[in-house]
Amino acid sequence: MENWIGVAVWIVMGVAIGLGMKVVVKRPDTTPGHTRVLCALGAFAAVIGGMLGVGILEFDHPVALSLGGMAGATGLAVLMTWVYRWGIKGLT
Repeated sequence: MENWIGVAVWIVMGVAIGLGMKVVVKRPDTTPGHTRVLCALGAFAAVIGGMLGVGILEFDHPVALSLGGMAGATGLAVLMTWVYRWGIKGLT
């Protein structure tokens, strides 16, 4: 049960990072739907990053609510949402 709670924390953290990246990287939203894409991309990247972080850094005792899982989830969610916002900003 603890691992499912950790995955839920990753998802919520990814959504929050996606919304935060919308504030950090300024861009006029002329096309609707970017907020939903950022939330989905942040959540997806946080889950993948969390799994990678747990697999690489917490090999002996893999638990989702660990330093490796949180660091991986945060790192990949920030990277993916920043790349998305930066790329969309470069298109205009």
